[in-house]
Amino acid sequence: MAEPFDIVNVRYMVDDVPAAAEWYAKHFGFSVTMATPAFGSVSRGALRLLLSGKASSAGRPMPDGRVPEPGGWNRFQYITDDIAADAERLRAAGVTFRNEILSGPGGSQVLVEDPSGNVVELFQPAAEWQPTR
Repeated sequence: MAEPFDIVNVRYMVDDVPAAAEWYAKHFGFSVTMATPAFGSVSRGALRLLLSGKASSAGRPMPDGRVPEPGGWNRFQYITDDIAADAERLRAAGVTFRNEILSGPGGSQVLVEDPSGNVVELFQPAAEWQPTR
């Protein structure tokens, strides 16, 4: 079993935990550890994505009355060696895109949304930044 600090935990608020868990498994190869109506957990490598519904403790209102909700711009990167092929695969599956593929000095990126509007960044490093295998 991995040590607690060997795993990166990211929490996303979602509207439907089981649907979100299925979406991450189907489109990005995550393994579903748990998917109850209130809370779920999916993992891929060292990333554990915690999926919290409104009934979870993370969904409770803050003291100032704000309520945690899905969406926003924070995201994790899904590294790919063929961003065009992955984008085509996801478009064919009906995944929502926020933009078209953008290229810069570090590589190319495109943003997709999970069923609750949380962002996943597909990223292909530029050739000079590719890890050697």
